[in-house]
Amino acid sequence: MSEQRDGTRRSAAWFGAEGRNGMIHRSWMRNQGLGPEVFDGRPVIGIASSWSELTPCNAHLRDVADYVKRGVWQAGGLPLEFPVMSLGETLMRPTTMLFRNLMAMEVEETIRANPLDGVVLLSGCDKTTPAMLMGAASVDLPALMVTGGPMLNGKFQGRDIGSGTDVWRLSEEVRAGRMDAADLAEAEGCMSRSRGHCMTMGTASTMACVAEALGMQLSGSAAIPAVDARRYALAQAAGRRAVALVEEDLRPSKVLTRDAFENAIRANAALGGSTNAVVHLLALAGRVGVPLSLAEFDALTTEVPVLVDLMPSGRFLMEDFYYAGGLPVVLRELDGMGLLHREAVTVGGRDMATETDGARCWNREVIRTAGEPFRPAGEGTVVLRGSLAPDGAVLKVSAASPELLKHRGQALVYDRVEDYIADADDPELPVTASTVIVVRNAGPRGYPGFPEVGNVPVPKVLLEAGVNDVLRISDARMSGTGYGSCVLHVAPEAAVGGPLALVRTGDWIEIDVAARRLDLDVDREELAARAREPRPAPVDAPPTRGWAKLYVEHVTQANEGADLDFLVGGSGDAVPRHSH
Repeated sequence: MSEQRDGTRRSAAWFGAEGRNGMIHRSWMRNQGLGPEVFDGRPVIGIASSWSELTPCNAHLRDVADYVKRGVWQAGGLPLEFPVMSLGETLMRPTTMLFRNLMAMEVEETIRANPLDGVVLLSGCDKTTPAMLMGAASVDLPALMVTGGPMLNGKFQGRDIGSGTDVWRLSEEVRAGRMDAADLAEAEGCMSRSRGHCMTMGTASTMACVAEALGMQLSGSAAIPAVDARRYALAQAAGRRAVALVEEDLRPSKVLTRDAFENAIRANAALGGSTNAVVHLLALAGRVGVPLSLAEFDALTTEVPVLVDLMPSGRFLMEDFYYAGGLPVVLRELDGMGLLHREAVTVGGRDMATETDGARCWNREVIRTAGEPFRPAGEGTVVLRGSLAPDGAVLKVSAASPELLKHRGQALVYDRVEDYIADADDPELPVTASTVIVVRNAGPRGYPGFPEVGNVPVPKVLLEAGVNDVLRISDARMSGTGYGSCVLHVAPEAAVGGPLALVRTGDWIEIDVAARRLDLDVDREELAARAREPRPAPVDAPPTRGWAKLYVEHVTQANEGADLDFLVGGSGDAVPRHSH
């Protein structure tokens, strides 16, 4: 490693400077025990950590960071760990999605403002992964991701239970009178029994796999359990690889290509992954200038079967998925169908074909073959359009009831999700098995923040009658761990005047998933008359200050990724001004 401060690295503008500025930058760093030899021009690798005890899924990332540091030191770099905002899905209100773009902005600005040549992104919980990818992509310094890994399988009364998925299922059992509160309390202590994020194929596991399929995470790393020693060995390897990325000048813009996004979209379909991947991938594509539309999430996956038998669509959990061979096996199956871009570059420095050619499956119950899939092609996330969703809506077919995929029913409309929740246990609620529950004003601007409330509970009166699913439609999102016949992300949302705002209780709604249609069966003249009526005041007063005000004024619609309009596109790594 050169000992000359020759200015060849970005960090040399700080640590290689002469005179007063150079002294300031180096001297204060030395209070951490660093000697002068570390300022010799070696790559400076930032470790962006979303560790927080308020984010249980990420609470072990300080330990992961230590192993990343080992790898950076081994490869001759200088590791510098720094905190970024952390978004804890289970605790934050009103919803972490309100803050995804804020976290992405903080990641972007923190990387750009500091003497870094490359960065390792430590994430885990749902929104921390896309936020970090978005921020790093906008700066476009060499970067790779290390996710924290899933928890071990939950164990309850002799069987496996999964985070999120069994929360919804068991709580519904209590509401229906088929399970008592004591058993539910016992399950609470059995579900989250180790470090890590949700071990179902929820949004956290989905986005970890998506990051790997994009080429932004080392091959085979997404599914390693958080407490498995191989997770820490992987983190160490990532530290070494981060130094190499700087030497090779391999930046996110060279990895996050159109081919990479197509690989990720198809991988998500094969996994039966979270509907949230759609909105996150749209936002990330916008940051790197890759044209991507909502319609392509359907068009690219018409030939992709669901290959993985994981909750919430199936039986198994992420621990089982890892032992079966993990994502490389799924990608290899896609390759065998001619549905993988083999030349796509990865942060490992190799193409996707090389990364997956040696993948072997050890459990065909968990990961099926293309010839004998878990579910046939077209049963992942589909995109619906029609008079109720002109700009699109999404439905996870593998989590829905087959009998509701072609359905016509009368709407029961709620302007606030809280109002529906208050009514859900009312024994006099006017619902039948054919009722279509509509919850609106829960989109990006309407809530604000686009919360995960689209899988509202089935009315208690129906549960008690043995009806476990009804068609639900909203402009909200749904937890990736959730299930049910839930049409989500309806765009435009009600709060900006989309057709969802015009629906009235008693209106007939028709869905035909095979035809990709979602229609409000009200004639145009009546809808036009409704649209001319004075719009009611917002159900909640719009925010008047702070981040929420900025968010509402600039957030895009769901079909555009729900990013802030002024953050679309990258800005590079140049610091506009500097002085001391």
